[in-house]
Amino acid sequence: MKENISRRDFLRRSKGAVAGVAAAGMMGGSGQISQGAESYRGTPSQDPTYHGAQRGPAMRPASFVIHKKAELSEPKGPRAVVVGGGWGGLTMAKHLKLQSPEMDVVLVETHSVFISCPISNLWLAGLVDQGFITHSFLDAAANNNYTFLNATVFDADRDKRRVYTDRGYIDYDYLVLAPGIDYDYDAIGVHDLEQQQALMSRYPAAFKPGSEHLTLKAKIDNFEGGLFALTVPSGNYRCLPAPYERACMIASVFKKNKIKGKVLLLDHNPTIKIKREGFEAAFHELYKDYLEYYPSVSIVGVDVEKKTVIGEFDDYTFDDAAIYPRIRGAKLIESLGLVNKYSPQKEAWIDQFHSNVVGDDRVYVIGDSRPTGFSKSGSTAQEEAKFVARVIAGRMKGQELKWETPYTSCFSMVNSDPMEAIYLGFKYLPPQAGITPMAMERVVAFWTHTGAAFAWRDRKMNRSEEMGEAMLEWARVHYNEMF
Repeated sequence: MKENISRRDFLRRSKGAVAGVAAAGMMGGSGQISQGAESYRGTPSQDPTYHGAQRGPAMRPASFVIHKKAELSEPKGPRAVVVGGGWGGLTMAKHLKLQSPEMDVVLVETHSVFISCPISNLWLAGLVDQGFITHSFLDAAANNNYTFLNATVFDADRDKRRVYTDRGYIDYDYLVLAPGIDYDYDAIGVHDLEQQQALMSRYPAAFKPGSEHLTLKAKIDNFEGGLFALTVPSGNYRCLPAPYERACMIASVFKKNKIKGKVLLLDHNPTIKIKREGFEAAFHELYKDYLEYYPSVSIVGVDVEKKTVIGEFDDYTFDDAAIYPRIRGAKLIESLGLVNKYSPQKEAWIDQFHSNVVGDDRVYVIGDSRPTGFSKSGSTAQEEAKFVARVIAGRMKGQELKWETPYTSCFSMVNSDPMEAIYLGFKYLPPQAGITPMAMERVVAFWTHTGAAFAWRDRKMNRSEEMGEAMLEWARVHYNEMF
């Protein structure tokens, strides 16, 4: 007897199938779903997905991608899957292939075009064109002999060593997760999902490259006057000096175009978090009439309609804004069950000396979703990726590498005419064994403000045109490392 099934029931069953796989995923479930396009063997009239020719093709069950293999050639050696095509992921894909030429490397990235967060502040101010920060994933893959798959990862099964994407599953021998950051709007008192969406859409932080940057660029170019609010979050956020550099670059645009407006820089921290002398000099000497800096602003809410940042003690109205909340590890890390419960930023639970997930030397987390107290910057991500690529290559040969410090090399442009930059470079002392991410956050703050815990550092806080040129060359060298 034919079962009568409504469209609502069918959709419910399909969603349930995917939820079942997600629940089983990192816990080592079988991932076998009894219902779905590939497992059904009845006639069209018995198939609950069949709605007849009059209604067009049937909706394919969501579970289809669970059973479908991604359209990739069969690997000729061990396969490494790298998830995330930022500075860390791109460098990892290239160096895995360099370290182990026999390895089949697949880079999986949601976006089809690479747009760089580092150097984007210069583009916002018109100092470089969009082509300088925009690159092709396809070119990177072709030039470095690996495969690029434009897809989104939504689950994984560590027992099977399999990742699931919206284009099918991929089996791996090694999995490297470099998914970047997500924003934590709850941390600034914006809890309602509708309000969070409104804040993201109307006043994007622009620290996740792509549409957010395009929106911010249009805001700056079309700003007619008033107060333009920027915020600096708490914690170890993506690129510590970047919000201060951005304030300088936007103020330089207002100054150049004689806009009757000011940048309103609201900093959660009690003082400029990094490169303080260089930024303070720029604020006072270059942008006294175009920038107002407010430290120790603890944001407890944002009224999108009234254009108001609500502080713990004062409110700040604005005409336009880019609101940068506290960050967290990418939500993919959480959905895969890899978050360290002690991490205030929901970062991954990893061996901080080798970056593998605790108890699993086949899965690694690098870049902004790792809890290690390194700078969440492009330069650091590249150095880290090179080391972890060597760790994986060594382990394939039965060798164990000792921890090596990454080298963070960081320029910040503070003037646009002429182009003048400041510089800070440093190496790190080894991670403290057993330290919790919460304690690590305090260590990072101590490192940043005093420098006492750095193994080595080089400070050049007197802005110069020579360092402005060096910053552009720095970018070319780092892009070449990825592409």
